[in-house]
Amino acid sequence: MDISNNHSATTEHVFFFTVFQKLKTQKLYNVLLFLLSILVHPITYYFYRKGKQSQHYKHAFEQRWLYYEGKGLLAKWQSAFAEQELAKATFFHETVSEKEIQETASRLAQAKIQQFIEQDLLKEGIKDLSYLEYFSEQLKNRKFLTLTFLPAALFYVVLLLFANPFLQFIIERILQSFLVIVGVATLVFTILYLSPFDPARNLLGVEATAEQIANFNRIHGLDQPYFSQLWNALSGLFTFDLGTSFAGKEDITHSIANKFPITLEIAVLSLLMAIAIAIPVGIISAVRPNSYLDYTFMFIALIGLSIPSFWQGLIFILTFALKLQWLPATYNPQNWLSLIMPVIVLGTSITASIARMTRSSMLEVIHEDYIITARAKGLNEFKVISKHAIRNAMIPIITVIGLLFGGMLGGASVTEKVFNISGIGSYIVDKQFIPDIPAILGGVVYIAITISIVNLFIDILYAFFDPRIRSKMKKS
Repeated sequence: MDISNNHSATTEHVFFFTVFQKLKTQKLYNVLLFLLSILVHPITYYFYRKGKQSQHYKHAFEQRWLYYEGKGLLAKWQSAFAEQELAKATFFHETVSEKEIQETASRLAQAKIQQFIEQDLLKEGIKDLSYLEYFSEQLKNRKFLTLTFLPAALFYVVLLLFANPFLQFIIERILQSFLVIVGVATLVFTILYLSPFDPARNLLGVEATAEQIANFNRIHGLDQPYFSQLWNALSGLFTFDLGTSFAGKEDITHSIANKFPITLEIAVLSLLMAIAIAIPVGIISAVRPNSYLDYTFMFIALIGLSIPSFWQGLIFILTFALKLQWLPATYNPQNWLSLIMPVIVLGTSITASIARMTRSSMLEVIHEDYIITARAKGLNEFKVISKHAIRNAMIPIITVIGLLFGGMLGGASVTEKVFNISGIGSYIVDKQFIPDIPAILGGVVYIAITISIVNLFIDILYAFFDPRIRSKMKKS
């Protein structure tokens, strides 16, 4: 059945057509949509070749060409172009043969009449559709949509999802995060692969024989080529099957599942503490710049940025655990009090950073014209700050929070070592000098996945706080 026959009767169904037209302008999406609808294209292309559009256009073009040629229009334009070329050659004192002038004039006249005919046919609704244009037009056809829904289900699902700008924004960020994670995994694996450390020699000792080392490498796949090892590592990461570690033969997935929540819990609590303290402090400092409170808060923030985490942790242990005996010196999962010192130590520097960024961002916003206008209209200071200033100042603050959270997860190893916390940070540190490639790769990549999820959440918050971003998404 010719799917092109019902096109004119169903042109009001343009939802899929409109979304496809928007996405196909981007090369990456164009390729993706083509692959998702690959089962449909052979039959669609058959009808395209069988259809009468191109033949009708060609016939109409030839008839119009003969008509204008018969009226002497082609000869008239060729003569006019020949006179122009001769005048140009005379003006510039160029030597051009009569044959060259006639060839140039003929080419220009044919191009002009072709453009003239194309404009005429376009006005009459006669178009020479390319295959992609033909396929796009079929998306207006209810019959075509019905027949191709099952073989191109993923194609239509993608069009439905990308019809919503906000969903498209989220999906794009997820795809970007996936590429980042693959890139991080590849980079970390390559560094470990090129590392001068020899896992077999480090674990078996200097007295190990060549046969023992070769057997170790064979068991753990270290004798395979680089790309084979990389593929095995990446496939293991995304199937959550990381195998066993070189040292101790422990199940890596199980170890990370036990250790990562501890690090994540401390990092999240530190971040919440930092936000609860830093944002009010930054706002107060910005609202009352150069005051006693401002100088005091910023001085404390500077001290917080300057204190090394390991030194602060040791001082806390000596003071609050050993001397005052208020808190446990080391971490104990059964005692929530043991979380207090690690959370404060890990959150001190980010509290200071967020406070300084909040002050800077608020100072920039409260001097904007719309804030001055709001005050001139008689709004009280609390409404001006809470309703207008804070919301617009949050974008750079959110950015900093996301970056600091990523750094906090990566740098938690120092705090974990000080307080004897068996988290993912100390786990990676313990494994890096072997180097225990699967264990290190798994730990680093799952930290990268967490950071990517946090950044995705931050990107969504951007759209919530900044109406300009929502506007751009809708226009795109």
